[in-house]
Amino acid sequence: MTVLRTLAVWLLGLPVTIALFILVLLTLPFERQGRTVHSIGAFWSRVVLALSGVRVDVRGAENIPSGRPVIFVSNHQGAFDIPALQAFLPVQFRWVAKKSLFRIPVIGWSMSLAGYVGIDRDNPAEAMKNMEEASEKIRKGTSVLVFPEGTRSGSGRLLPFKRGAFVLARKSGVPVVPVAIDGTSGIMRRGGFLIRPSKVRIKIGRPLDAGPLDEKELRNRMKREIEGLLKRAGGPQ
Repeated sequence: MTVLRTLAVWLLGLPVTIALFILVLLTLPFERQGRTVHSIGAFWSRVVLALSGVRVDVRGAENIPSGRPVIFVSNHQGAFDIPALQAFLPVQFRWVAKKSLFRIPVIGWSMSLAGYVGIDRDNPAEAMKNMEEASEKIRKGTSVLVFPEGTRSGSGRLLPFKRGAFVLARKSGVPVVPVAIDGTSGIMRRGGFLIRPSKVRIKIGRPLDAGPLDEKELRNRMKREIEGLLKRAGGPQ
């Protein structure tokens, strides 16, 4: 069944991906803020999740502040974190992600067209410029989402948090919202291509005002918050 499921995802998902990318290109003359592209990406993500047999349960959406931008800070377990969060976070946001993702044909091109921010981790000076670009988007009213671990956790346990997301929070002065995602690590293992059905749990915590905290305090506080959300969601610690 796993092999059949995987074949279905690739054989049916590829033409859907190409068709939606053509739709993305058609929308560009009419809307250049990336909102439509993000919404098309959310629809594509729901199609991929459905084909993969992945069910997503979201709790805590009421904790997302309305009418103002925020920084979502999420743990990172597997490749399917991205479509799950894209499809089920019920607000417009822009990804702050490693630059290599933007080189993936069709998907990476769409990310660029949506106005997502690529981070060059091999070049600290360039990475700071990228963070300033993200900060500018926040100042213009757009939320962003960051994986502070920087890469997928092979064990499911949280890796050390990098400081970039919290420097961004201090620069922008907007609330930081913790997000815990669990259940994605076994869907498609690193280096593999087989897709296994799974139930994914997303838990959204209460926003934290970054104002009174320095960058290190904010980083430690967010890590504890996400650990607590994972525990309540039944995930690993």
